[in-house]
Amino acid sequence: MRRPAALLLDIDGTLVDSRDAVERTWRQVAAEFGVPVEPILAICHGRRDDDVVPQFFAPARVATVMARLTALETAYLNLVRPVPGAAEVLAGWVPHPWAAVTSGPRTLMRGRLGSAGLPVPRVLVSAEDVARGKPDPEGFTRAAAALGVRSADCVVVEDSPAGVVAGRAAGAYVVAITTTHRASDLGGADAVIDGWAEFRALAAPPSGASAGRRTPPDRPAR
Repeated sequence: MRRPAALLLDIDGTLVDSRDAVERTWRQVAAEFGVPVEPILAICHGRRDDDVVPQFFAPARVATVMARLTALETAYLNLVRPVPGAAEVLAGWVPHPWAAVTSGPRTLMRGRLGSAGLPVPRVLVSAEDVARGKPDPEGFTRAAAALGVRSADCVVVEDSPAGVVAGRAAGAYVVAITTTHRASDLGGADAVIDGWAEFRALAAPPSGASAGRRTPPDRPAR
């Protein structure tokens, strides 16, 4: 059982089930702009729209596509649900340190958390807050710094390959949850779980004097 200094959590696919909203949005945008959607869906989870759109749309269309994505993502907030077990795990961590690190824009992510009935953390690092999105570790290192801890002392929970790579690069202990990807796609993680119920056997909130320590969590041999 690990007692990390903080939890650093992805949002889409980790705390909230937004897959229906995400895929409906991309399918509609791809159809409107005449672009094949399957290659987009293969890589979009866990990555910023700012990084995905230029790969598939002409430069002259990027701003228009981004605006359309924002409008549709907002319209589909009603499709968002909490990932089973996420609310219970978060309830057990409050008021211990935790942050959300997301590839989505801040306003949308706050909206999705609210629609799912989940709390918005004091520290939320969003797409606008970083120069380099996942798989770069910048988001996780920023979140840890804002909490006053080292990223190496944290547990990261992610659902996407890009997020797993980012968490590992930040030096954190990475738990991957198989909500949007197969376990075989998340092989870089230190642990892979099928749901939040399994997470409780891996980590617990800091307690007593240990809450302020910066000792890295134990990492098993790989």
